[in-house]
Amino acid sequence: MAINIPQTTVNFTVKGTEIRMVLQGHLDCIHLGSVWRQTFKFLDKNSAENVVIDASDVVYCDGSGATLFAKVREKVKGNMQVVGLKKEFLPLVDMFELETLAPLPQKSKVSIIEEIGRATHSILKDLREIITFTGELLVAIFWAMKNRRQVPWGDTWINAESAGVNALPIICLIGFLLGLIMAFQSAVPMKQFGAEIFVADLIGLSMLKELGPLLTAIVLAGRSGSAFAAELGTMKVNEEINALVTMGLDPVRYLAVTRVIASVMMTPILSCFCCLFALMGGAIVILSLGYPLVIYMDRIAQAVTITAFLAGVVKSVAFAILVAGVGCLRGLQTGTGAKAVGQSTTSAVVSAIVLVAVADAIFSVVLFALGI
Repeated sequence: MAINIPQTTVNFTVKGTEIRMVLQGHLDCIHLGSVWRQTFKFLDKNSAENVVIDASDVVYCDGSGATLFAKVREKVKGNMQVVGLKKEFLPLVDMFELETLAPLPQKSKVSIIEEIGRATHSILKDLREIITFTGELLVAIFWAMKNRRQVPWGDTWINAESAGVNALPIICLIGFLLGLIMAFQSAVPMKQFGAEIFVADLIGLSMLKELGPLLTAIVLAGRSGSAFAAELGTMKVNEEINALVTMGLDPVRYLAVTRVIASVMMTPILSCFCCLFALMGGAIVILSLGYPLVIYMDRIAQAVTITAFLAGVVKSVAFAILVAGVGCLRGLQTGTGAKAVGQSTTSAVVSAIVLVAVADAIFSVVLFALGI
């Protein structure tokens, strides 16, 4: 049985400053070639302020048809409207964000002062959004502590497994290699003075107090923070966040809080494992230099105090809140379109690493002032 496929055609009608395009048939890569050429040949000869595309007789539309609409929108000086397109094709066309497309403006020279002003305004706006979200998150955490039965703890354990248990191998591997490298690089010059045993002090203090929490936070920013941003960003693009709001549920309470709690629970544990495996890597170097393991362990016990250990734990908790909070914020800020989720994920990683570095600098100053 033969299937009659309607011919793909385009007809133009000009009324004043408005062009009306009537499309018919299949808008796909196979049938769209001649229509594409006719359309832009006509638009090059006839400039119009507004274009109306009548797609009532369009039987099929894929990415090629949506691209045609987007390219026509870029050439129109005023407004472009697509009417009559079947409902099943609208989500594909909406992904191109036709209402935001416009003819490329002529690049004008911008002074350095104006560029600095724009960058400063953008940074201050982003900082205000972070502070606002921090307040909302704290309120949501207090609400979760007060209404524990209303918190979806199942999601918390799932996120704890994803952000914590699944990240354990890479954290241990990086910690072991870092401890091994630090011990080897520091033992060589110290050996000239017969002080290579103090490598244990170096690794113990630097890992437990500084590098362990910092390294763990950076790995989680690239792994878990980006995952949170991608998850929430996909939900935002698919309008699942809007569905939660419509049902009267706060996205921060039911989506962000569980992820932040999971990160706060798992990050100190991961930091401890990172430090433990770093000490194991340092022990290999010390043993290769002829020192017994008991001396290495004794030096670590003398150098590392409970205060330094607790300082590292506090850092881990603070870094966990920053990484998870920024990841959730960027996910909830996701716009529409195919690039939105990727942009949110990239922004989450970069913002988290910058904030962790700033927070670590503040911790260093405070701990120095306290004599820790």
